[in-house]
This record gives sequence, structure tokens and C-alpha cells, in this order.
Amino acid sequence: MTTGIPQTWTLCASAFNWTPDITAARRPALDIVTGIVADGVADTVELEPGLLWRSFPEPRDAEVDEFRDALAQVGGRVSIVGASLDDFLSATQRRSTQERLDFLVPQLQAARRVGAAGVRLPIGQAGAELLALVQPLLHELDLVLYEEIQGQQAPDSPAIAPALETIAGLADDHVRVLVDISMLMPALPASYLEELRRGGVPGELVTRLADEWRNPATLDAVKALLQSGNVPPRVHTLFMNLVIRFGRSDASDLRSILPLVGGFHLKFWDLEDADGRVSQPLRDLGGLLGGNGFAGTLTSEWGGHEWLQDDPTDITRRHLALATTALAAGASGAGASGAGALGKGAAA
Repeated sequence: MTTGIPQTWTLCASAFNWTPDITAARRPALDIVTGIVADGVADTVELEPGLLWRSFPEPRDAEVDEFRDALAQVGGRVSIVGASLDDFLSATQRRSTQERLDFLVPQLQAARRVGAAGVRLPIGQAGAELLALVQPLLHELDLVLYEEIQGQQAPDSPAIAPALETIAGLADDHVRVLVDISMLMPALPASYLEELRRGGVPGELVTRLADEWRNPATLDAVKALLQSGNVPPRVHTLFMNLVIRFGRSDASDLRSILPLVGGFHLKFWDLEDADGRVSQPLRDLGGLLGGNGFAGTLTSEWGGHEWLQDDPTDITRRHLALATTALAAGASGAGASGAGALGKGAAA
């Protein structure tokens, strides 16, 4: 499955891709997640424990052990477990640092018990004070805490740079950065743009989104429609992806933080790739990593199930095949000449 990419890169599939199947509950979540391995999609899985373990955020040992043993029987293993950090006891009462640690510890213990290499939190959520308290436990359990950067976030943005500086200052391999390549979108997904059209977003804006996604003035137009209150209710949640989940950075923007990065989410929305909007960021990323000795995980994560009805097993398998080819091409130098081919965006 990983032919052509460096042996230090591990391709994975995220259980998040199967969210619609898990929430439909026609089969047990355990069977769906172990099926990722049993069906030959990937042998390494990133877990979303809130979808898998009913006892989360304090997973019961028996529940964790049942999944661990079932996964082992089909030859699978766990890469990262998505953690949660609920900062509030109520609408007005914030948890103390010790209470936040107490909330996180059972999740760390469950991650170790299930055989994961690490856990994941949004970047900056833990904060320096909690990180100082959790570091000894990370070492004791031999876990890595990954802080995730994604979407509109960028390494030099005022909200993100301090957290990156904190991680760099720790100089601890047990605290690393995870990059979601939703940051690296040369153009918007064709299926998403069509969903906005069907939902009643003004055609002029949809055309602008298709042709000029990376033009800063386009984001200004998005915010203006939001502020006007005229986003159609049917697609209001989807529309918010434009200001949160869809990024406008280049792979080269990650160069300064690569020494801190231990993993990537290969976020994709659909597989419409006629102009390289899916594969080109992967080739660019492969070129960047291939020249910098990266070692870590690269996980297929599908966000398009928010509006698409595709089969998650089929689309994840196809995405991993595409990603393997594109990453390998980039790592070998074959993707360098196409870097940035979409410029500021391309028509859907």
C-alpha cells in the first residue's frame, strides 16, 4: 500500500471518515472501525473515541480492551487517538488547571491501553501550564501529544504563533504538531461549490469562490454576506467552512515548523481532481517532506461526508491510492514542476 513513499512515512485512515455509518448505528461501531483494517483500506487507524467508546471521556478498560483485541485479530494498530479537553464545568464555571488535567488523564491512559502512539488536541488548547503538568505523564506512558493546526490557521498567524513557540521551547519529542492539509487548498471542492449553488448562495459569489479562492478580497466578500444575514439557512453551517475549515496557505509556508511536525491529516472533501486541486497539494507536500527527512503519520481524513453520500470505505481507499501516488511523485521530485499550478484558484 505504501510502495513509492519513504519507509518512515506511515499511511493511515481516520475512523472519522466513517462517521455517517457509525452514527447510523446499523452495525456496531467496533465492527465498522475494525472493518477499516479487515477490508484492506489501511492497517493503521486513527481513532475518534467519542464515536467508538460509549464511556468516553472516561473509557472503561473492558471497552478499550475489547476494541484493542478485535483490531489485533485483523492485524491492525492505532496511530493517534483524538482527545477532548472540556474547559468548563458549566456555562459560567471554568475548570481549574488540575481539573483539566484530571479530565484528560483517563483519555491518555486509554490511548496507551489501546496501543496508540499519541493523542491529539487542537493547537493551543492545553496551554503552557497544563503542558507542564502533562509532560511527565506523556513520558511515563510513552505517548506523544499532537497539537493540530488546520484550515484558516497558519504558522505566522497571531493566534497560532505563540502556541508554536511554546511547543518549540519545550524541545520535547513527546509534544509535537499535527498539520491538517485543509490549510493547503488551491481551490475549493467542486461538490461543495455545487452544494452552495443548490442551497441558494448568490451565483456571483459562488463563481468568485470558484475562480478566486485565494484572493483575500474573496474572503472579504464571504464575511460581508455573513454579516448581512443573507446566507441561506439551509447551507449556513456549510458556508462557515469558508472562514474556518478551508485554508489558503501553500506547502512552503510549513517549512519553518517542519522540525516540530510529527504527523499530517491528508484532509480531502471529494476526489474531483481534473485540475489537480486534490493531488497538487499532496505532491507539494511530498516534495517538502522528502527533502526534510520527515518521519511520521499521514492520515486520510474525509470531511466531505458533511454534504456527500459516498461510501466511506470506497472513497477512503481511492483517496489513499491517489495520495500514495502524489506523495511519492513529490518526494521523488516529479511534482516540483507543478507546484502552485492552480495559482489563486480554478473554476469548478
